[in-house]
Amino acid sequence: MKFLVFLGTVRDSTPPKPARLGERVTRACIECLNSRYPEHDFELVDALDYPLEAVFKPQFAYPRSKAPAKLNELADKIQSCNGYIMVSPEYNHSMSPALANLLNHFGSSLFSYKPSAIVTYSAGQWGGMRAAVGMRTFLSELGCLPVSAMIHVPKAQEVFAADGSPLEHEQQSSWFNYFARTFNQLIWWAEAATKHQSAVDPHKMVKDFKANPSQRNAP
Repeated sequence: MKFLVFLGTVRDSTPPKPARLGERVTRACIECLNSRYPEHDFELVDALDYPLEAVFKPQFAYPRSKAPAKLNELADKIQSCNGYIMVSPEYNHSMSPALANLLNHFGSSLFSYKPSAIVTYSAGQWGGMRAAVGMRTFLSELGCLPVSAMIHVPKAQEVFAADGSPLEHEQQSSWFNYFARTFNQLIWWAEAATKHQSAVDPHKMVKDFKANPSQRNAP
């Protein structure tokens, strides 16, 4: 199966130090995924590669031939993959606005009926857990329901080096075992969803909202 790992921060400056704390957490997650689930593919999607535009216009608002090529390419990846890992810092007790902005470019029909996993981190003691609470609602509305286990990395600058390797006093196996509780759930649900979608097309059973939000209104 194929999974996308979204790194949801565009902060690349200091203070605070170190810059791009989420990059090391994401690298650690990808190393865990590649080492423990080698039969699957995992691809990084970095929000920093999709700069904010002056006027927000989602990918689905363009005619297909007129949409920016990078957004079309990402839309195809989102639609074709089997699940998602969302990595986010916590800003004001909320998920990264850069991650929300990037995901909001794409219709929920691309994400729907696939699972997701939530990974948060912080430079402080809470590991971004308050942002994770809000991410449950956001991802559920996209249709990629998050698995129950979550990953939180407090004081990430004291856990992982810039390349994602554990610092001297940390054990990689212990962190990977912790990560695996969430990733095992993600893999299980992705396999179940993929298998069932081959038998029943959910987009035919439940029509996607493509024309007007009023399609979801009660009569």
